[in-house]
Amino acid sequence: MPPDPADDGLPPLREVIEEHGLAARKSLGQNFLFDLNLTRKIARAAAPLTSATIIEVGPGPGGLTRALLAEGAKHVVAVEKDARAIPALQQIAAAYPGRLTILEADALTIDWANVVPGPKKIVANLPYNVGTLLLTGWLTGPVWPPFFESLTLMFQKEVALRIAAKAGDEAYGRLSVLCQWRCAATRLFDVNRSAFTPPPKITSSIVQLMPRTQCLPACKVERLEQVTAAAFGQRRKMLRSSLKSIFADPEATLSALGIDPTARAEQLDVASFARLAIALEKANPGG
Repeated sequence: MPPDPADDGLPPLREVIEEHGLAARKSLGQNFLFDLNLTRKIARAAAPLTSATIIEVGPGPGGLTRALLAEGAKHVVAVEKDARAIPALQQIAAAYPGRLTILEADALTIDWANVVPGPKKIVANLPYNVGTLLLTGWLTGPVWPPFFESLTLMFQKEVALRIAAKAGDEAYGRLSVLCQWRCAATRLFDVNRSAFTPPPKITSSIVQLMPRTQCLPACKVERLEQVTAAAFGQRRKMLRSSLKSIFADPEATLSALGIDPTARAEQLDVASFARLAIALEKANPGG
């Protein structure tokens, strides 16, 4: 049985935060996880942890980092922008020799495909202020299949619902289509605000995304983004109206694809959006 993070010889997280002056900063979207049972649950959700390097974004004082290592991760790369957290992470690295690499960097500027060689999984309590931006960046990269084997991530529950929503759901939108065209997306479980310090005003959720080998129907991601932006930008309108900005004759295009021109964006499944993206490319090749 893996060792308990509480028995790793490291001080409790509350002491670590006090020792290093790691009060959470709103400007960095920080909310620290103290619940060891919860961090281990997140780590186990990403199993197996031995088949790839685990990349953690925004580890802060290292609660999830410790759980990943205790659950058997062979190598964790912790990407942390906040210089105050580096000494706390160095303590963890000393307790797990050779298994933790600390990268002081802004996650928005990293060349993720080349940050470490070999297979990679991302497991993270993402900073709330950049979480969606990081996710869309990972999903819109020029190479697919991507550099990661899986994403196990924490978001605000509202964002998690959007990621996993199906056509017809209230939360279904642009993010739903992008995530589910490229990945199988599952909302695993919710995380109560009381698990954090400081407690955020909202509930969070853990989401897992497993990349599809092929995105079917195959289309250009840029075109898919154009179509979903037009459709959901005016989501109360029928598609024959909302798509006028990108199609010369949207009603004819929709009818030719077997899509009801009077339907609204939230009624259309992911495959239908991809077929519209293909039609847009054919109508404007290279445009």
